Amino acid sequence: MLSGDHQFTVFSVEFTNPCPDRIEWVRVPAPKRPLVLLFVVFHLLAPLYYWWYRWHKGVKFELIQMVESNLAFGDVAYTQFCHRAYLRDHWSAMRPSGIRRLLRWLDHRFHAIVEGWIYKRVRRIVVPSSGLGRQLEKEYPEAADRISIISNPIDTAALTPAPDYNAESFRESLGITPSDFVLVFAALGHFERKGLPLILDALAMAADRDDIKLIVIGGQPDTVRQYRRKATGAGIAERVVFVGMQRDIRPYLWAADAFVFPSQYETFSLVCFEAAAAGLPVIASKLFGVEDILVDGESGLLIERTPAALLAGILKLTSLSRDARQAMAERARSRVQSYRPDSFAQRWLQLYEKLSVA
Repeated sequence: MLSGDHQFTVFSVEFTNPCPDRIEWVRVPAPKRPLVLLFVVFHLLAPLYYWWYRWHKGVKFELIQMVESNLAFGDVAYTQFCHRAYLRDHWSAMRPSGIRRLLRWLDHRFHAIVEGWIYKRVRRIVVPSSGLGRQLEKEYPEAADRISIISNPIDTAALTPAPDYNAESFRESLGITPSDFVLVFAALGHFERKGLPLILDALAMAADRDDIKLIVIGGQPDTVRQYRRKATGAGIAERVVFVGMQRDIRPYLWAADAFVFPSQYETFSLVCFEAAAAGLPVIASKLFGVEDILVDGESGLLIERTPAALLAGILKLTSLSRDARQAMAERARSRVQSYRPDSFAQRWLQLYEKLSVA
């Protein structure tokens, strides 16, 4: 949205350029996996590519913005996570094992080491939720007066079900009947942190409710295979549909009766906002960002992170009439309306203008 008034240059490993005539992309050839290797190699290569670009093009940038602590210098850190707090307060509850657990721990640890150093030096730290803002103030009090909140944008119009969408036909293509109560869960990865094991445990506890089905969106093929085995071992394989990575998750949201997301830690949880905008009641744990739109029992259900509490929330929702569930979803959807893309762009423009005259 801002590229019409400003010229941008993006240094990244990969990038889908929405406006090539106003945004130039410089590819930094760092490996994408494992994440800890990406973090280290990007820190080494990005400054070299940055200075080469400046020398080659003869340009000087007015503002340098980074994502979290992924660059050793800059003016603005756009932060979506607090790695120090996560390691201290949440890591022990995670279930990965072996080399995968070690690599994830190293990634968080490297970020935690660097983020404190970065946040002391940047001019502004931008976070998506008041919850993450409070957490960073607590972890890094010296940066408290440089934290700004710009909530992520939600395109509510795009998430409204299309007039020609046929939910019953789509459900049938997934092996789901009209009488089933369908939950949907979505995450790119990190299924342990996002709460998929809790959902599977809750479904296994409801052995007599074959009508409660779950659609799982996301996950790399090896992760999907691992969780498919878990579902089979729990005796619920027929009630869980794994659809893997999807470019467009909206048809799956529109086919469901509720969205479930008992995550351990989030700083905004975009997918919960998208589910609410798509017209779904949301069952979630108490998360940063989500707490801004969900009031328990009014615009959603906020649950403790245990299989029993999650199952109780699911059964409570199934016991409500369709009209009652829809009213709950509409209250959440109305709250999401304030997270408009134009408001998001305007907040960033105001921040850039303020920093440029400082």
